[in-house]
Amino acid sequence: MKELAAATKKVKRQSTMRILLSCLAIVLIFTALELLFPFRIDLTEEKRFSLHPATIEVLENLKNPLEVELLLTGDLPGGMRRFERSIEEMVLTFDDFAAVPISLHKVDPLSLEEETQAEFVQYIADFGINPTNLFASENGSQTSRLIFPGLLVRNEEYETGGLLLKGAGGMSPDEILNLSIENIEYELIRLIQRLEEDQKPAVAMITNHGEFQEDEGYGVVEALSEFAEVYKVPLQQAKSVQDLMTFDLIIVSSPREEYEERELYLLDQYLMRGGRLLVALDPMAVDMEAAAGEGTVALPYQSGLENLLFKYGIRINPDLVQDMNYGYYPVVAGEFGDQPQIVPLPWPFYVIASEMAQHPMVKGLDQLQLRFVSSLDTVKAEGLTRTALVYSGQYSRLLSPPVPVAFREMSQEPDVNQFNRKHLPLAYLMEGKFTSLFQNRFLPAPFEKDTAFRDTGDAGAVVVVGDGDWLQGRLDVQTGEPMPLGKDPFSEETYGNREFLINAVNYLIDPDGIMATRNKVLKIRPLDQKEVLEDRTYWQLFNVVLPILIVLAFGGIKIIIRNYKYSRPRL
Repeated sequence: MKELAAATKKVKRQSTMRILLSCLAIVLIFTALELLFPFRIDLTEEKRFSLHPATIEVLENLKNPLEVELLLTGDLPGGMRRFERSIEEMVLTFDDFAAVPISLHKVDPLSLEEETQAEFVQYIADFGINPTNLFASENGSQTSRLIFPGLLVRNEEYETGGLLLKGAGGMSPDEILNLSIENIEYELIRLIQRLEEDQKPAVAMITNHGEFQEDEGYGVVEALSEFAEVYKVPLQQAKSVQDLMTFDLIIVSSPREEYEERELYLLDQYLMRGGRLLVALDPMAVDMEAAAGEGTVALPYQSGLENLLFKYGIRINPDLVQDMNYGYYPVVAGEFGDQPQIVPLPWPFYVIASEMAQHPMVKGLDQLQLRFVSSLDTVKAEGLTRTALVYSGQYSRLLSPPVPVAFREMSQEPDVNQFNRKHLPLAYLMEGKFTSLFQNRFLPAPFEKDTAFRDTGDAGAVVVVGDGDWLQGRLDVQTGEPMPLGKDPFSEETYGNREFLINAVNYLIDPDGIMATRNKVLKIRPLDQKEVLEDRTYWQLFNVVLPILIVLAFGGIKIIIRNYKYSRPRL
């Protein structure tokens, strides 16, 4: 019996050793395969741990090691901890794909020494990273603390940074948090690309038709200067289409004078060669200086671009949209001593647009301020895909010319019953192969014998907005200096105009690039708080105790079987 027991133990040891060696061999084989052929498997439904091909391409072409400094750290509540972990995971994922190392560091600006802290906070504010007051519930009481939901990215020569916690007005905290997590890949790769770009895209602003009268283009230049070279281009000086082909994008905004046929021809042929256009037009002329007293009327006027856009499948209607989600216009209501009393009054002509399409250009975009905006319609155009980007709100109305514009109407509360339209399209994107306006027509002088004329084009794209003023920065009331796009000088609110311009330019120049990463959608799966409270003990037992009981049960059954098997006397 002793010999049998010893033999049994020896067999057990040999079996155990074989199992351990087999497991070790499997681990070594998979480790070797992973080193030779790296791979990742994302089993999540939304592919939250996968990167867009455009992101991978940027990472694989990196030349300099990068450091990422995360400012969102410290004692954070649950939602912000999830946001922090998501950022950390994204940086580690970037490091896996990058051609150079990407390291992660954490810095809490509020933990720095007082003198260093003030300087550092001012420094990161230049990158748009401003503190957010975070409220949370702890032990039944409300607490608040300042956080800096952003990061800095640097290489050996340069440093940049950005805010990661972004959302549109009206979103709940959970929606803002989820949207910000969805956009981590885009925000991070945008910062990295900004550091690594050898050559910035070239953007032209047409300037010889009375454009940009209010801020002289400061708002556009300020918004785009970080990632693009912006040039003011008098179109009348262009002698051929080749003069325009050096630009990746052309912006046409609120012309006050009519375009000549030769200028339309240049823009048309630029688009036929795969160019990109951003067009913002005011089809109605409004003299705001005459709006006081008896008021004035808004009348249609022609810029010459209407026929061009109509051929491309879009029509800017000669009307004005009013919306119950409106802004305010300051008027002098009287004097106090020798000082004029300026009062902001409701102005439905200033539409605050918050209805956006599900498109990477406007996803999560904060509301836009549009001043005297017109509605858009589509017309038949072969070979084009058209996407409405921005809409008016639930309570809107259309005013056909002549439209009375008078400050005295501000004193009256708008009649909601008159605002019986909703979701009027205010901005459109058109993509595809366009047909030339000059197809089957005589070409204008001096291009009558242009042998390079194209009546159909390569793949191009056009964004059209029925308002030219959204690209006009306002002037500071005190200093008279131009302000960034979307900044209201009277209410001090900042709208999404600047971000919309940046997104539109990025998308138009490279629609399949990093802008496509904004398509990522993560579903919010909130727990039923009522059920959590009522069934808390049950689920704790189910998730903690039940697995242990199952393991013990299988172990007990195995022991009983082994005892029964080896305790029987052998013949």
